[in-house]
Amino acid sequence: MLSKLLAGLFLMAVCVVIHAAGVTVALRLIPRRIEHLERFWRATWLFVRVAVWIVLLHLLEITVWAAFYEWRSAIHDLPSALYFSAVTYTTTGYGDIVLPQEWRLVGGVEALTGILMCGWSTGFFFAVVSRLFDSRRREA
Repeated sequence: MLSKLLAGLFLMAVCVVIHAAGVTVALRLIPRRIEHLERFWRATWLFVRVAVWIVLLHLLEITVWAAFYEWRSAIHDLPSALYFSAVTYTTTGYGDIVLPQEWRLVGGVEALTGILMCGWSTGFFFAVVSRLFDSRRREA
């Protein structure tokens, strides 16, 4: 059981690294001053790109968990592992696919990781929106 818990914590750390790298890349690509985005559609397009990037990060993290489940034969095929991982990571939890009993703690760690990463993404998205509106306020 301890080895499986350590595996889950390792996967959590991998997700943190992926997320940190992804947010860092996004920060470098988002202009520091966003006043040139005064028009509604330009600002909206920025939000769409940020949202797509965040979702891609989450999908990559979900894929890491799924590949692990399939590799360790906790789930026997990759499509099912991807589905289970997505449902677990997002804490939807349909329960139509479950891990074997010895792996269930790892599923809980994945759910906690998903909550943390989604919270981080929400904070990042809020920071981008705040940055846009702060730059507009400074102009006024």
